[in-house]
Amino acid sequence: MHSKDQICHEDYQRTADWLLSQTRHRPKVAIICGSGLGMLADALKCQDSFKYSDIPGFPQSTVKGHAGRLVFGELKGKTCVCMQGRFHMYEGHSLSKVTFPVRVFKLLGVETLMVTNAAGSLADSYSCGDIMIICDHINFPGLAGLNPLNGPNDDKFGPRFPPMSGVYDKSLRKMAFDICKNMGVSQYVQEGVYCMVGGPNFESIAEARFLHRLGVDAVGMSTAPEVLVASHCGMRVFGLSLITNKVVKSYEDNESVNLEAVLEVSKMRSETLQALITELISRMDINNNTA
Repeated sequence: MHSKDQICHEDYQRTADWLLSQTRHRPKVAIICGSGLGMLADALKCQDSFKYSDIPGFPQSTVKGHAGRLVFGELKGKTCVCMQGRFHMYEGHSLSKVTFPVRVFKLLGVETLMVTNAAGSLADSYSCGDIMIICDHINFPGLAGLNPLNGPNDDKFGPRFPPMSGVYDKSLRKMAFDICKNMGVSQYVQEGVYCMVGGPNFESIAEARFLHRLGVDAVGMSTAPEVLVASHCGMRVFGLSLITNKVVKSYEDNESVNLEAVLEVSKMRSETLQALITELISRMDINNNTA
């Protein structure tokens, strides 16, 4: 990361102060919505909504299926903030910009980050429409030195060398499984390892086979940087992948993936995801605050 990409603490604080001046909501939970999953924000009550273009310092989302709005509101009486659309490295954003909202959320008082994404399955037992609760991840850009924590460490947010073992909160994962069982949807709920690749191209067959041998269950182009920064800030993290396609691993397979198919599967499972996250938040021990 070059010095020109560095963002100072005052920049995050300036954005946080602006948001705090525009809404009475003081969220404890932040939700980042993946491709086609922005309907989660629509469930919030007593909304205050801001276009990314109106928020000082915020990047812009350019991908179809990402509305580009930050929505504050209440879900089952719990105050939340929801990103309708995230930022990606392949859009040309630096990783400090991709993760900019996460540190702003920390300054807003957020304690738990929930991330969702649309992903392709590498696990042979997964089907399109499955929901994967993320238990761990492989951050390929990070292994190659592309890390949002590169550069001088901001001790106000967290330590220089943060651990990443157990980053996906075990108690939230267990609670989610219990909710899925009660909802009667556990037959298409999995738990597995997510891998982030850079994109924007989908994986070649050789790359898919390589990832499969590494033990990757689902692959996508996001999530790991936000999770890394949230963990660095001391937040609890919960992650979900919606399996929208099977990644091709055979040279005899003529199938290919496209964004329209991804968005169609997202639409099919939207109500289930919304119900799961809503119930999970309702069961969390959160002290609700408003200004």
